[in-house]
This record gives sequence, C-alpha cells and structure tokens, in this order.
Amino acid sequence: MGGLLLPFLPLLLWSVSHRWYFPAIIPTEWSWRAWSYVFKANSQVLPALGYSLVIALATTLLSILIGIPAGRAMGLYRFRGQTVVRVLILAPVIVPPLAVAMGIHMVFIRYGLANTLAGVVLVHLIPVTPYVVLIMASIFANYNPEYEAQARSLGARPGQVFRYITFPAILPGIVVGGLFAFIISWSEYLLTLLIGGGQVITLPLLLFSFANSGDNALTAALSLIFIGPAIIFLVLTSRYLTGRHAAVGGGGRL
Repeated sequence: MGGLLLPFLPLLLWSVSHRWYFPAIIPTEWSWRAWSYVFKANSQVLPALGYSLVIALATTLLSILIGIPAGRAMGLYRFRGQTVVRVLILAPVIVPPLAVAMGIHMVFIRYGLANTLAGVVLVHLIPVTPYVVLIMASIFANYNPEYEAQARSLGARPGQVFRYITFPAILPGIVVGGLFAFIISWSEYLLTLLIGGGQVITLPLLLFSFANSGDNALTAALSLIFIGPAIIFLVLTSRYLTGRHAAVGGGGRL
C-alpha cells in the first residue's frame, strides 16, 4: 500500500505549498489556500465531485446490467457471426472518441439528452460497456451451467438460482468489470465536455481548467481528490482481483 501511495507524495506537498522552487527538496513556504478553496461553499469542486460520483456509479451499474446477459451469450454459446459481434462490441474503443462523440451529440440534441446528466451517463456507457461485456464473456466461458440445472431440478426458482448459484460464481468478474467501468467513467473528459455542454461539470473538467491556469497548488489538491475515489474503489475490490478468491467464488450453494 505504501508503494501505491508514494508517487502521490509530491502532489500532497504541492497542495500545501505557497512557494517551492528548485533546488529545495520541500516547500519553502506552506499554505492551506488550495484546500480552503476546495472546500469553500461557493467553489465548484464539491458539486463537481458529486456529479462525478453519480455519473460513475450509474454508469458502472448500467454497464454491469448490460454486461451480464451479453457476456453470458458471448461466453456460453457459439453462434454464426460471433466474431462480427465481438468486433462491433469493440468498435467504440477502436474508433476515435471525437468522431463517436460528434455523431452521438447530434442524436442527443434531437432527443433532448444533450447538456443533461442522463445524457452524460448514457454516453459514458459507450467506452465502458465493451470492457464489461468482454470481461463477463471470459467469466462465462469458464462457467458450468449444469449447476443451475441441478438447482432447478431441486425446485429452486429462477431468482434463487441466480442468487445462490450464478451470482457467487460470476462475482469476481462483476467486481473487475465494475472497477474498469468506474475508473473509465470517472476519468472521462472529452465525452463529458461535448455531451454535457458545460452544464454538467465533473472533476476532470475542473482539473483540466486548473491545470491550464498554472496554479500548481490548486491543481495538486484537485488531483488528489480526483485520484482518491479510484484508489478507494481499488482497495475495496482488491481481494476479488486474485485467482484464489475467483476459485472460491465458483462454488455456490443450493
């Protein structure tokens, strides 16, 4: 954990510095100005943090709801044109995001989704969903559906089958896919700028504007706030990223 956080030490020093010039190892003057601004009631940081959290969590949830059935179909079954479907799933990642965003923006304007929170969530699904679907497809490729058949033969209802058999087995994939979805959505800048139209302000938008302003202290403070939730999410889900837990998760119970 220490090795993970060590690279952020310079950002922490910058965020509480007032003067820091080469060759000084630590700031020559200290100041809480950046953090005072961040937590001011009239600053845009806290609302942007709220928008970023809502968008990232909603995008993660929706991508998982899409990824589970799509991944099951891709992983468990073989059908004509499956390779074409995989290419189409990956297309949003391969095509330049600016080209994708401009076309989607015209459609969103027509349906009243431009400059809205819902529109930003929907457009974030474009770069996120391919990762989740392919991760779930790899999970279901090693999944044995006979456990479900045995549970149904013992009288389990569909909801019970999913809760006690399917869900524990695919939980590591859901966690890994959710981690990818959250981080990608959390850090998305271009799609948020084009579809949000300046009405939906997230942390990446603020961070980019402050980075261009040359205010190193504020940029460092915002960078730490920007990085924090992703690190927390990674720590909370780290135990599901090991092969050992994935093996245990496949058991299920009737």
